[in-house]
Amino acid sequence: MSNTTNGSPMITPGQTLENPVTGERFTFTHTAATTNGELLAFDFALRPGGAVPIPHVHPIQTERFEVLEGQMRFRIGLRTVVAGPGDVIEVAPGVAHAFANAGEQEARLRVEVRPALRMEQMFAEVVAMAKAGRMTRRGLPRNPLELAVLARKYDQEAHAPLMSVGVQRMLLAPLVFSARHPRTGLVAALTASLGALA
Repeated sequence: MSNTTNGSPMITPGQTLENPVTGERFTFTHTAATTNGELLAFDFALRPGGAVPIPHVHPIQTERFEVLEGQMRFRIGLRTVVAGPGDVIEVAPGVAHAFANAGEQEARLRVEVRPALRMEQMFAEVVAMAKAGRMTRRGLPRNPLELAVLARKYDQEAHAPLMSVGVQRMLLAPLVFSARHPRTGLVAALTASLGALA
């Protein structure tokens, strides 16, 4: 792909991304560029046993899932919902959620995210890392520094539950600093360790 936006590949309608680790497949129908940032929409497929890596929160975005085929299990806040063809699940901003294929066949959904923000770039970066073998079996970066940088870069799109974006940024700051400044970060870590031993 030759088109890029902010250093990330630009996603175009009709393009498909597939995560070999999580079993997620995204075929984009509407992108941030085609909707002036208002909507990201894609057809989503998830293999049997496939799941989103961890529960997460979208602080700004509303996410709408329409199940077309198969059975999906959604965890929305404290509720668990099993959804089949024709069911629509909507997740409001700020609500922790996770989802998995609850059936024995591939599940297919239509997903809409409003506003789009940089969600499609996040998907592209995660899929590239998975294809490069840099993800665990659960679909998280193997390197904690890469996880910290990814979480910080896309914290307006998704963050960990039970904490605000600000708290997550504060907790990740030392790891992000170490990732961006390897020598300085290593010196700071060693200094802190030696100080603790003194």
